[in-house]
Amino acid sequence: MHIPVLQKEVQKYLDPQPNENFIDCTIGGGGHSAEILQKIAPRGKVLGIDWTPEAIKGLKKNPNLIVVNDNFANLAAIVKEQKFNKAKGILFDLGYSSWHLEGSSRGFSFQKKEPLDMRYSLENQLTAGKIVNFWSKFEIEKILEEFGEEEFAEEISRQIVEERKQRPIETTAHLVAVIERAVPKSYLHGRLHFATKTFQALRIAVNGELQNIEKALPQALQVLEQGGRLAVISFHSLEDRIVKEFFKNNSLVLNALTKKPLTPTFEEIRINPRARSARLRVAVKL
Repeated sequence: MHIPVLQKEVQKYLDPQPNENFIDCTIGGGGHSAEILQKIAPRGKVLGIDWTPEAIKGLKKNPNLIVVNDNFANLAAIVKEQKFNKAKGILFDLGYSSWHLEGSSRGFSFQKKEPLDMRYSLENQLTAGKIVNFWSKFEIEKILEEFGEEEFAEEISRQIVEERKQRPIETTAHLVAVIERAVPKSYLHGRLHFATKTFQALRIAVNGELQNIEKALPQALQVLEQGGRLAVISFHSLEDRIVKEFFKNNSLVLNALTKKPLTPTFEEIRINPRARSARLRVAVKL
């Protein structure tokens, strides 16, 4: 089960009130939206968006919930199509869900043996397998450096290219073995698993995650009503940097309510270890 992170903080800063409208751009299992729906009754509505159709199949029916299977990069078009009124609050929870790790069988986890896929939507033509087997060494090294901030990007990309000359790299387990051979022995026993950054980089590249955020944030500002709040939960420095810069660059129309990002309490991390890297930033539209 996906446990929504920073749930108390999200509710506090979005502050949903009766009959207000909200947009959850990454509704997934609906944890954040379920709380919001209770507070905006009887006539408030939530527009829930998610790119992964399987992730929203289990959502409970609610007459005040509109669910759309689409990429939040298309936010303005979705709002127009659904004739959704100006939103009092918009939430982005940028982390991938437990379903992606545990139930998708698409290779998001380096701890399982699964096909190298990593797509949020199967309509996407690009897979992690295509990247590692067909992209050039330079291209692979570039995404490992930029999207994974991987210090051994050159060594890993070289090892990937050498390995695929012998046979295609088709599974997560095979890729992990290739990374293990590429990095120094000391790197194998660090705080982070040695494959973490490579898997992060591939996932971001496959799904265009950073570009999607950059496209969506200006649209969210446009859709948000005056006095409305924009809340973004990010899970790594690249996402958080985009959000921070967006708030800063739009300071004439956005007032940051969180001068520094809010982080989970020790108690929340104890209950849900996956929350440990979450960062919440919130701003209000002036």
